[in-house]
Amino acid sequence: MSSDHLTPPLRRWWTLAVLLLIQLTLLFNAMVITLSSPTVTSDLGFPVSRVQWLVTAFALSFGSLMLLGGRLGDIWGRRTSLYVGLGGFAVASALAGSAHDFSLLIVAVVLQGIFSALLAPATLATIFSMFSNQSDRAKAFAAYGIIAGSGTAFALFVGGALLEWTSWRWCFYVVAVLAALSIAGVADFVSDERSEVNRRVDHRGVLLASGGLFFVIGGLAHAVTSLFPLFASLGWSIHTTSRWLNFFTWGPLIIGLGLFVLAALVRERSKNPMFPIHTLKCRPLVGSLVALVIAGVATVPVVLLLANYLEENLSNSPVHVGFDFLPLVLTVVLSATFASARLLSVSGPRPLVPTGMILCTMGMVLFTRLTPFFDYWGHIFPGLILIGLGLGLILAPAFASATAALAKADAGVSAALITTTSWLGSVVGFAVLTTVAARVSLRTFDHSTSDLITAQKYATVHGLSVVFWWTAILFGVGAVSTFFLLASPAPADPAPASTTQISGQG
Repeated sequence: MSSDHLTPPLRRWWTLAVLLLIQLTLLFNAMVITLSSPTVTSDLGFPVSRVQWLVTAFALSFGSLMLLGGRLGDIWGRRTSLYVGLGGFAVASALAGSAHDFSLLIVAVVLQGIFSALLAPATLATIFSMFSNQSDRAKAFAAYGIIAGSGTAFALFVGGALLEWTSWRWCFYVVAVLAALSIAGVADFVSDERSEVNRRVDHRGVLLASGGLFFVIGGLAHAVTSLFPLFASLGWSIHTTSRWLNFFTWGPLIIGLGLFVLAALVRERSKNPMFPIHTLKCRPLVGSLVALVIAGVATVPVVLLLANYLEENLSNSPVHVGFDFLPLVLTVVLSATFASARLLSVSGPRPLVPTGMILCTMGMVLFTRLTPFFDYWGHIFPGLILIGLGLGLILAPAFASATAALAKADAGVSAALITTTSWLGSVVGFAVLTTVAARVSLRTFDHSTSDLITAQKYATVHGLSVVFWWTAILFGVGAVSTFFLLASPAPADPAPASTTQISGQG
């Protein structure tokens, strides 16, 4: 399809559709790696202890290189970054699907992470650069928030169906096809745009910041060695809960934090800083990042833990689990479309994000009533509705507010900061919350007088209940903090890079 006959406004919306497809592809790929790990283990015949290596390999390459990917997007231009990222990502996905050796699969997944680190910030930066009108930008980020809020649940459904009806190889092949379709869309709709930034890269800042992310993610990944199945055996839970005291967990975390401090110090003396760190003095930006961190900490882990509960405790198939999450997907779409898209340009993010946090708090409280016995409509459905409505009010305004507070000249690296923040929230949340669930479950199991199967079921549900209480508290804290940090009026369009002065006023 040629875009030559399209008017500029219509072309922008088609471009947005292509960018949303890219974002959905990245989310789907991350879920595929998570879901397919146990199946890959048995198919390729390598030890179960290596299952976590796939997830860890992707997390390390993706998370640690995102800031560099954002800066390269500023230097190369959006279209070039999308071409390189999608081309490499498609090849890596096809390589993963055809891998008949564990080492080759690891290499392919690492390459996926590298090219994803280039794609994720370029996608968000392109959306930010395309829409200058406040009303159109609110609609664009509402659509982006729909993908961010419901993409995990949607990917869980599609990935589960592919695993049940085909094989893990077809999951990677589908990802490759989606990337190839995205390349065609970029060629037809995305125009080239480069930020007017210094083309030189702060190598020391990049190395230190990327190294800090690498060690922090590595330490967290070591703390939790597997994603699915979380409570397949009690021995796995014992193994998980002991790893926080291991040197290879807290050692990398300390090293990573130290590298972040050094990166901040080096930035003060650099002529070409990787990121304008002074923008963190902007209260609306800080409030938006807080909202994204909290949503990342609570949402993805809770979706995965709840999916595991439905599949393991209630013996539901992956496809059935995906259907169970459809209310979450639909309510995110409803909330982001009819609330965020229409109200954000008028009210600003301040009334929307705290309201979304309160709705998520209520949803998490409802999840604390879960039992080992199936009661979808009484215990699960109402919570999914509230959380879906809440996420639609949180994510779209937070993304829009965060990008509006940053200079257009640094759109790539600024988008990388935003996506890295959200990603780190998910990594931290999964590591901490699964540990809490495992510890509480183990303690409950030890004190149970019931038979083995009954004791394990009740212990699992009690562990999840405690996690849901903690996430409810976290959303409650988020409601208060974002109310005082975010701006009441609609986020203003950023000034040109040469004159942009970030204000600390809310």
